[in-house]
Amino acid sequence: MMSMISNEGQDIKCDALTLRAIRDAMETLSGNWKLQILLALSSGPKRFRQIAKEIDGISDKMLSKELKALETNLLVTRFVYDTFPPTVEYKKTNYTETLFEVMLALRNWGLLHRQTIGKK
Repeated sequence: MMSMISNEGQDIKCDALTLRAIRDAMETLSGNWKLQILLALSSGPKRFRQIAKEIDGISDKMLSKELKALETNLLVTRFVYDTFPPTVEYKKTNYTETLFEVMLALRNWGLLHRQTIGKK
């Protein structure tokens, strides 16, 4: 018998396809920084330094690595302008909008979790 989770009329089957889809999503968004970078870019395109200033604690090396991963996954676009020195700007893609409900759900669950375990 296959396991199933139900919530408000939506069923999630615990099958190979579901497990693979969840693993893909977790791999794409894993780590401390990717969602924070996408939130930083939600207000518009930014240069590398602007992103770094908005995300407390991220190193330049990690920011560069995470931006490349987000670009590979079509969540961020990198624009290089023909200036001297070259100007590089990062922008969220339209595809990033598909994560809005996920990010909102994570935010809401995070607030609930903090309340549940007694953190402020």
